[in-house]
Amino acid sequence: MLSRLQELRREEETLLRVKAALHDQLWRLRVEELALQSMISAGEEKVPVPLPGLAEDTQQTLVQMDNEAAINQTELHLSLQDDKEEEEEEEESDS
Repeated sequence: MLSRLQELRREEETLLRVKAALHDQLWRLRVEELALQSMISAGEEKVPVPLPGLAEDTQQTLVQMDNEAAINQTELHLSLQDDKEEEEEEEESDS
């Protein structure tokens, strides 16, 4: 009985962490949606999006997302270079 109670408590803690992670993700998606809507409306109006109109947290999140995207692209680019080098080495060893 006691072990079942401990198991349920661990499960509750896990579910609370998942809930917090989902809440954070939902907030990020809302911020991204607002940014995309602003970009779309600015594209329709041919007017640049005024960043001061966005909340400071939103701006910081957008910058962070841009930085993460750049980092991810860099890593992908580097991994592609590594693959090409490996292919070249394989071709040289086959000859």
